[in-house]
Amino acid sequence: MPAVLKSKQSKQSTKKISNKYIIDASGPARDKLFDVATFEKFLNDRIKVENKTGNLSDKVVISREGEGKIAVVTNIAFSGRYLKYLTKKYLKKHQLRDWLRVVATSKGVYELKYFNVDLDDESEEEE
Repeated sequence: MPAVLKSKQSKQSTKKISNKYIIDASGPARDKLFDVATFEKFLNDRIKVENKTGNLSDKVVISREGEGKIAVVTNIAFSGRYLKYLTKKYLKKHQLRDWLRVVATSKGVYELKYFNVDLDDESEEEE
């Protein structure tokens, strides 16, 4: 029975896995609150491939797409949740976590949005 399981695993590992993830920070970048170039460098420095940082080679490609968008194309098994984690880590490091949040708008697309803060409505309710 183990021989059957091994053959199934070898078939799965030969499949080409290619995913494309997009991180859209166009809103905060337009407001000059978020620097896309430093975020791209942060991702290049921090993404781990085979448990090693700086080991991207051709397996993970990070590039800018348009104004304020970063595309991450992977040729290995890669979790989009990991990108969300790294984005949150970047926001925390640059003290932007109080104003921005990471929202998954669709599969493979993460967007940075502002928190909804309505101070005027709260002050009217208190009076």
